[in-house]
Amino acid sequence: MYAIVNIAGQQFKVAKDQHLFVHRLQGDEGASIEFDNVLLVEDGGTISVGAPSLAGAIVSAKIVSHLKGDKVIVFKKKRRKGYKKKNGHRQYFTKIQISGISL
Repeated sequence: MYAIVNIAGQQFKVAKDQHLFVHRLQGDEGASIEFDNVLLVEDGGTISVGAPSLAGAIVSAKIVSHLKGDKVIVFKKKRRKGYKKKNGHRQYFTKIQISGISL
């Protein structure tokens, strides 16, 4: 059984007991959260597709930890002009574990 769910503006294919890294979510570590914007559910060969989302379908998850991603270096340069800018960025993520999918 799997589902395609919209979490923080991005679509993820999730299954039970799967770990995901999503953009930072509100909530403490160990807290349970539910996502109701489920776009598709597959259960034993039967596929249910929403228009745009399935009514009554819920994906429940647990927040495992909050963390930061790897550093991304942004370097801008214009040749022969002496223009150089170096900037770094680290994205905030939340690691979640899918605890169940229900129709």
